[in-house]
Amino acid sequence: MNARAHRIKVREVVSETAEAVSLVFDIPEDLTRRFAYAPGQFLTVQVPSTRTGSVARCYSLSSSPHCDDRPTVTVKRTPGGYASNWICDNIEAGSILTVLEPAGNFVPRTWNRDLLLCAAGSGITPVISILKSALSMGRSRIVLLYANRDRGSIIFARQLRELVRRDPRRLTVLHWLESERGIPSARGLAGLVKPYRGYEVYLCGPTGFALVTKQALAQSRISARDIRQEEYRSLTENPFEQPAPAPVVTTTVRPAGDIASVRVEIEGRTHQLPWPRGKKLLDLLLEHGIDAPYVCRESACGTCVCRVERGRTRMLMNEALIDEELDLGLTLACQTLPESDELHITFDQ
Repeated sequence: MNARAHRIKVREVVSETAEAVSLVFDIPEDLTRRFAYAPGQFLTVQVPSTRTGSVARCYSLSSSPHCDDRPTVTVKRTPGGYASNWICDNIEAGSILTVLEPAGNFVPRTWNRDLLLCAAGSGITPVISILKSALSMGRSRIVLLYANRDRGSIIFARQLRELVRRDPRRLTVLHWLESERGIPSARGLAGLVKPYRGYEVYLCGPTGFALVTKQALAQSRISARDIRQEEYRSLTENPFEQPAPAPVVTTTVRPAGDIASVRVEIEGRTHQLPWPRGKKLLDLLLEHGIDAPYVCRESACGTCVCRVERGRTRMLMNEALIDEELDLGLTLACQTLPESDELHITFDQ
């Protein structure tokens, strides 16, 4: 079992729409620090399966760490989706779920910039966490563009109305309902987002919506550098079924030929390891029994982010880090290979 997995009680199940529920978690006092989270992050939940033993699914935190008492995820039924339907049909107050600690990098670095938040359907879940946090922590203006099938499918409809009522000068909510306006188009969305050029954009929703939204943003001359997008994909590996760790190796090895040497700082401990040049850093750490954080292992979630303090590395793929983060020396352990002979990498940032 992954060392970052914990059995957590569901305190309350809140019906948001006919197709979506929120799970409010009771975090034990001894796990409070481990479940501290940032707006826009997610939890990975283990769902039992008669075919595979279990499946893992990532659900965004819809609560805000700055103004909500307990971490909450919101789950919308997916047609034909096993995990979402199992959760909606089976979880009730008092249920126990196995959950990984918070992860993800769809997180604002500052609350000083005006925000344009674009969401469709259940893509609202990380976005409303960011929205509530921005209202609580900063003085910036926030615009939410939210697309749904119809009024009955608007998740958090009552909560959004109350937030606008409380702070109408800072918060604007723009709804796009397919029942009234048809499927979102780039031209139609451009007319809504154009007044907000210069805002920082956070985008979360299905592929089709994300595509036309980015087209609308480009037509409105909103720089791609100002756009952060959250992407969801099915996990190809189950992080709850981590292979048994090998003994920890702490001997310093002189780099030679196809072997580099890396000093890794993680969880307050330092490990000196030989690093074969064809092996990804995350694989190296797991093989040596080091509890490195990960979920997707495909460069998308950003859970395994770390910093290169000394030496050079290269990534095979990168879907999670933006240019500014790369300039700071951040990299993804699941995709990183060594280029220098000696390296120093830290996870405790």
